[in-house]
Amino acid sequence: MAIEITVPDIGDFKDIPIIEIHVAPGDASKADDPLITLESDKATMDVPATESGTVTELLVKLGDRVSVGSPILRLADAGGVSGAPTSVLPQQDPPPASIAPPVVAVAAPSGVDDGTVHASPAVRRLARELDVDLSKLKGSGEKGRITKDDVKAFLRGPATPAPAAAPAGGMGIPEIPPTDFAKFGPIETKPLARIKRISGPFLHRSWLNVPHVTHGDEADITDLEAYRSELDAAAKADRQAPYRVSLLPFLMKACVSAMKAWPEFNSSLSPEKDALIYKQYFHIGIAVDTPEGLVVPVLRDVDRKGVVELSRELGAASARARDGKLAPTEMQGGCFTISSLGGIGGIAFSPIVNAPEVAILGVVRSKMAPVWDGATFVPRLMLPLWVSYDHRVIDGALAARFTRHLCTLLEDVRRLVL
Repeated sequence: MAIEITVPDIGDFKDIPIIEIHVAPGDASKADDPLITLESDKATMDVPATESGTVTELLVKLGDRVSVGSPILRLADAGGVSGAPTSVLPQQDPPPASIAPPVVAVAAPSGVDDGTVHASPAVRRLARELDVDLSKLKGSGEKGRITKDDVKAFLRGPATPAPAAAPAGGMGIPEIPPTDFAKFGPIETKPLARIKRISGPFLHRSWLNVPHVTHGDEADITDLEAYRSELDAAAKADRQAPYRVSLLPFLMKACVSAMKAWPEFNSSLSPEKDALIYKQYFHIGIAVDTPEGLVVPVLRDVDRKGVVELSRELGAASARARDGKLAPTEMQGGCFTISSLGGIGGIAFSPIVNAPEVAILGVVRSKMAPVWDGATFVPRLMLPLWVSYDHRVIDGALAARFTRHLCTLLEDVRRLVL
């Protein structure tokens, strides 16, 4: 008969988080075996089984908060006792002497587990059974808590403590301490848009792992702009399917030409970081501004398409991006990314490399400027270009040659067909 196990009377505590679940459906559990581990700001405690049986259903998950009487699981007992809900007495760590602030326990300097190490009763019991000194371990759990996996890892590598997890900030960088902004005036909290919640960790990872350098140059696009305007006027007049011709397709074609000249820009580091993987295809990602944030659709085989075809594809992909209808496969497989702020403004910026790519092109608004032609200053339309790159793969000289090649192509569009 099934027995429902609930949280017992644990004193004046409510909404205590579950930090470990020790069983799964189908597991056999003996009396006094721990079922879950709870952690308050004063103590860590196991909730053990009152009798032997088989777990038939878990009613909680990791991170859930429970209080007295909250159901934990259902247990099919071996003895056929009543199926009434049963509360069990937890095995609780001794609370710290002072409870003014929450106390984080540290290992005793004597090297003996005197109860002050940050570990649950179940972990302490396992350590005693395996003759492991918990004071020699560094915990990988929340707040430095020692887990069963830490104990087992210690045994797999004699005299080698299990590695400690990096702080939540990543790469050993401490988190910025929280601030109660309401102390200084009215506030309003709004959740991040879904795209920003997803892209944020990727950008953070790239910024932390890639040694970024940004190189700048500028291209004279006076003649290119005149040609683009002619194509755009014809595209808007298309009676069957009007579209737009922006500067982006020309930038994409120029990037492909430069990537062919310097294949390092179309590569990625191997997982072991001891080799380069050179790609034989040319898929270009374009950062698109949407109401929810930036997304990067990838246009494939750019080397095989002309400006008109790319313009149509780019318009369709941008529309799907703004409507939130891009498929995940449409944002994968990029070799190189272009981020254009030309429609907004600005004079310079340093885009973040979209790892595992090794470079990204940033473009801002073009402007008229006086340019010396050898005899006098003439007004020319100048486009600033900014290439950020992974310095492990690309050095400054290579980046300068790549960017100058882009400028040369954009200054004479006829070179794009060579």
